[in-house]
Formats: sequence, C-alpha cells, structure tokens
Amino acid sequence: MDILDMTVEELRTSILDKKLKSKDIVKAYFDNIEKTEPEINGYITLCEEYALKQAEIVDKKIENGEKVGKLAGIPIAIKDNICTDGIKTTCASKMLYDFVPPYDATVIKKLKEEDAVIIGKTNMDEFAMGSSTENSAFKVTKNPVDLRRVPGGSSGGSAAVVAAKMAPISLGSDTGGSIRQPAAFCGVVGLKPTYGLVSRFGLIAFGSSLDQIGPFGKTVKDCAGLLQVISGEDKLDNTSVKGLPEVDYMEGIDDGIQGMKIGMPKEFFGEGLDSEIKAAVQETIEKLKSLGASVTEMSLPITEEGLSAYYIISSAEASSNLARFDGIRYGYRTENYENVYDIMENSRTEAFGDEVKRRIMLGTYALSSGYYDAYYKRALKLKKKIKNQFKKAFEEYDLILSPVSPVLPFKIGEKKADPLEMYLADIYTVNINLAGIPAISMPCAKSKDGLPIGIQLLGPHFGEKKIFKAARALEKER
Repeated sequence: MDILDMTVEELRTSILDKKLKSKDIVKAYFDNIEKTEPEINGYITLCEEYALKQAEIVDKKIENGEKVGKLAGIPIAIKDNICTDGIKTTCASKMLYDFVPPYDATVIKKLKEEDAVIIGKTNMDEFAMGSSTENSAFKVTKNPVDLRRVPGGSSGGSAAVVAAKMAPISLGSDTGGSIRQPAAFCGVVGLKPTYGLVSRFGLIAFGSSLDQIGPFGKTVKDCAGLLQVISGEDKLDNTSVKGLPEVDYMEGIDDGIQGMKIGMPKEFFGEGLDSEIKAAVQETIEKLKSLGASVTEMSLPITEEGLSAYYIISSAEASSNLARFDGIRYGYRTENYENVYDIMENSRTEAFGDEVKRRIMLGTYALSSGYYDAYYKRALKLKKKIKNQFKKAFEEYDLILSPVSPVLPFKIGEKKADPLEMYLADIYTVNINLAGIPAISMPCAKSKDGLPIGIQLLGPHFGEKKIFKAARALEKER
C-alpha cells in the first residue's frame, strides 16, 4: 500500500514492526507536498529539516528498543494559530508575519511527548475569522476536490492538507464550525471536542468562551487516536475542565449503535438547505436505522436565533482579545507615525484585514456604553438558554444528527463580497459552540458534481466516545 493512503493506525503498526521508518514516511509526505502544495496553498510554513531530524530520533529509539509514544514517527500539520516553539506562528495575518513563539502550546507539548513529527503550519482565515480561508493575508487555499472552490474555514488549510495527502492528520481550531465545515467541504473527518476537554493554552484567541482545538483525520479512528493524545486537564488553562477521568476513545469504537436513540431537529432541515445535502442526510438516517439505531424528529426552537448570539459574542471577545496587537509590544509596526497614537492606529489599519476589522468594529459596538445590555448581555442569556435546551434534549437522545453546512463547497470569490451570506453558512454549526458540546463532521455522500457532503453528529458534554461509535459504524458502511 502507498504510504500516503495509509491510516495513522497502519503507519504506526508499520513503524513499530520495522517495516517502515518514520524518516521514509516523512520524506514521502514532503515529496507529495513539493508536487501538490503549489496548486493547493495549504501551508504557510514548512519544517522539512526539523521534521526529518525528529523522524530520525524516533527511528533510533525504535532501533534501540526504547519505549515510544502513541504517535511515534507520525507526521502532523498544525493550524497557524497554535503556538510552536521556534516555528513561525502568524495567524495568517500581516500583524504577526514574523512572530516566532518562545514556547509550545500545551497540545504541541503533548504531541511531542508522544513522538509526533510536526511538518508544517497550515493556512487559515486571518485570526480564525472566516468560513472559506480566503481571508488569509498570504494566500488563498483551494479545495483539493475542486480547485475552483474553497476548502471551508477557518481551518481550511488543515482540512485541505489531509484531503490532498500532504499530512495524515492535522490540528485545527473551531469557534463556530471552523473544523467541521472545512472537514465537510474537503471530504475528511473533523471533531470539535467538548469545551474544556482540550487545553487552549497557546492557542491565539479569537473568541475565548467558544474556541476549541480539535483533530482532522482520514478516518474516525485517526481522530479518536489524536484526541486521546491532546485531551486532558491543563493547569495553565483556566477553561480546562478539572478532575476528568482518563477516557480511552478507541475502546469499544467498533461496538456498533444497536439501541442508540438519535434525534433530528426539524429546525435544521428547513428553508435554505441544499436539496442534495438534504437527500444525503436522509440516506444517512436510513443507514443509522439499518444499524439498529432509532432516529426520530425533534425540536430545538431557539437554535434558529443562535447565529445572531454567536456573532455578537464572538465579535465582542475578538475585539477584546485583539486589543493587544497595537504595534508597540510585538508584531507589525507601521513606519508612518509621529506619536504613540499614530503607531497604534496605523499599525492596526495596515496589518489587519477587512474581515478582522469588521468583527473588531462589530464587537466594540456591542460592548459600548448604551449597547452592552441591548446586545452582548442578551446574547449571553440566549447562549445559556441554548446550552440548557441541548442539555434537556440529551436527557432523551444519545446523539443528534444534522447537516454541517446548508450549501455545497462554493466557488472562490463567490461569497466574499457579501459577509452576511458567508455568515449564514455557519447556521448549523455555531449552536454547538454556544452550548459547548462536542460534534463530529464526516463525509456521507457526494453531490452529482462529485463534491463532498458531510453530516454532523452532536453529543452531550464529554460524549465523544458515543460520537466516535456512531461515526465509526457509519464509516464502515461507506
């Protein structure tokens, strides 16, 4: 079998059995990157020399009979808003074009402890603000399935490099669907974990109460194995959930879903949903029933207002988080100034892109005197109601099924001029972040034009194990 077609499980077994060397695997991926990257634009930074050295270290450990980690010798790509010691971390922004962190994010430390090999940092929407990876200051990433179309966003680079066989697994971040939507658009698997399950320390913040790091992979098992490594309590992150028991996400993953109760919210199947996506979801429902699950229609009424609450809360938090980028302490600094006020104003004007400026202004407005109660405070109340509504739903259902996006992967430039239309592409994903629950996106069909169609399985807080079981059962039916 071609190295590039092997799953993480197959690669690891081959490395441990000494049938393959980690260096050969890393080299195979870089050979493909050299051929494929110029047309995909999935990476911002590549670390070939560093990766080959790390692979050699793993190979020596195995040769000497030393203990190695769960991801020994496996190449991995990292979204460029996750800090990596000594490797540029730009957030795809001119503001951080030359920023090299002096420390690793907690998830990077965990990957290194398990002997994973970092091969590069992936392109994204600037500061994770967008749904198409067209808002990068450096390049536009293309969908490997159809180069005329977007890969989704904001983790479009992380999804595209897995789909284009330029990495077997990758990490992204999800604030309102930024893992699940690109996974659906590129035909790969992507998981948004429960808020607090994976440390956010070292993730450059967009919306602190919503952001969550999560895995991309070719298969459900690849994602489960990667989550196993990156999850867990972190004393450096106050939003990390304390006292969680260690869970083996691979245990029982092939047990099937006999007797599982799955809900289907009628609000997620209304006007605006593409007919091909609707048909693909209906096919999935029939598959779930044939596998022994019961699928029934349900209602989540206030989730229709979730999009408004999401954009108010996320933009308000972005306005606060991005205030630190002022041209003085670090990052881009304008050459056009006479005083400190000019430095701040001109640096931010020159270095931030249009979408980032739009969200900063929206967030600042929502937090301003006279509007805080009318917008931000009401959005927080709605967020709490949505969370409670999902909690109540999961008292009756094991999982919830929904589409990921109302539309198929759209063409590059098609929605960029209309921000509202772009925001509406997140209508099925943002409520999950507001509620803090986990959800997986996985391919379920293809459109008549061969474009991937994804479905989304939602679970209760810390219900990742249930999600993986159901997703794996569906995956085996494909």
